[in-house]
Amino acid sequence: MVAKEQVHFAVCDESSDIKLKQFYVSQMSLLLDADENDIATSLLIFPKGLEVFDDYLDVLDWFQQLLEQADLTHHVQLASFHPQYQFEGVAFDDLSHFTNRAPYPVIHLLRQTQVTKALEQITDPHKIYEDNIETLNQLGREKVESLCPWGK
Repeated sequence: MVAKEQVHFAVCDESSDIKLKQFYVSQMSLLLDADENDIATSLLIFPKGLEVFDDYLDVLDWFQQLLEQADLTHHVQLASFHPQYQFEGVAFDDLSHFTNRAPYPVIHLLRQTQVTKALEQITDPHKIYEDNIETLNQLGREKVESLCPWGK
């Protein structure tokens, strides 16, 4: 488990494409240049400019392409969260979407070494996602939406 002091939170108050991309590049550099004992993982938070889920997905896709073009996928992977997160091919009202919903658009930069360490401790990684969905279904829509009102 990552110690609280090792999680870097960065808020981007800009909304133009160029500023979003500059922010991403600078935060990626910060993570990669830091010792993983100082910054194990980074959460990039976008309170404005990416409220529309499709706009968020476009930026996320650009970020992923940059990661691949820079040949950094063996160092970092992206996880994505958005208030209106919607898995493709899943019914609009399915509670599973809440597994990736957050109050603001967020892109999580995960160090591959941290992911590998975590997965070594887990027998069936796919079960995590399945268990999360099962928990949401057990809680029920009313409870989930009361806990996560941004995701209604």
